[in-house]
Amino acid sequence: MAAAYAFCANLVASHYENFPVASRLLRPSLRKHVAALYAFARIADDFADEPEHEGHRRERLLDWRKQLNEAACGPVAAAPRHPVLVAIGQTLRELDLPIGPFDDLLSAFLQDVEKKRYATFNEVLDYCRRSANPVGRVVLMIHGYRDPELLRQSDAVCTALQLANFWQDISVDLKQDRIYIPEEDFKSSGYSEADLRMGVVNEKFLHLMKFQISRTRALFEEGRGLAGRLSWPLSWEIRLSWYGGREILRKIRKMGFDTLSARPVLGKGDWVVLLVRSLL
Repeated sequence: MAAAYAFCANLVASHYENFPVASRLLRPSLRKHVAALYAFARIADDFADEPEHEGHRRERLLDWRKQLNEAACGPVAAAPRHPVLVAIGQTLRELDLPIGPFDDLLSAFLQDVEKKRYATFNEVLDYCRRSANPVGRVVLMIHGYRDPELLRQSDAVCTALQLANFWQDISVDLKQDRIYIPEEDFKSSGYSEADLRMGVVNEKFLHLMKFQISRTRALFEEGRGLAGRLSWPLSWEIRLSWYGGREILRKIRKMGFDTLSARPVLGKGDWVVLLVRSLL
């Protein structure tokens, strides 16, 4: 079991450089569970996105789900073949975690393979509910928090972070034929998908992006108080992630809402400032 958790920790360390995932400030007894969660999501994300899985994405995600269910059932079931699933199974049983959030993550990754457009903002929010919110919920539950209001605030922060990433990565996602701007917003703005594909940056596009940033910022505000209700060091990790997401929105505003011409990024200097701010 120790080897399975060590595998997860090494995977997390090699993939997540910016956000304080499985921070060394956490007690080792908790850190291993957080690492298992992120390793589980990382591998599933790779199945959905990485070139080496092309042509086998759905098959591998469904097998990952099968192994998840086997791991959740414990020793009476067939033993999972992957060390990440071995660790996840132990985490589920040890902490009495529901399997639902993990299955929600997999349903979102399967959707990544099959769905490239969203008709309404509610469809986008539903995707975020399954692709981002489960991570926040499980992290809280690993730390012993199961209060519905805390989970609601966590959902707001996680959805806002996911949306901020969408608006940051419009040009990146477009290369993969993924568009997260809802079709209803294209229609209401008078800006079209064809315009987006041609890289047209005009007042209609800027107004469209300003609208997306505004409602994403509102979600960050809904979750503003979450960190203050949590104990250290989780409170710091949540606060730093919150500030990081807000800073992406600030950079987009500073660019005049044009994320087609350039992709906003957080540099080392930005993270130093955010680190200091999150500790105040």
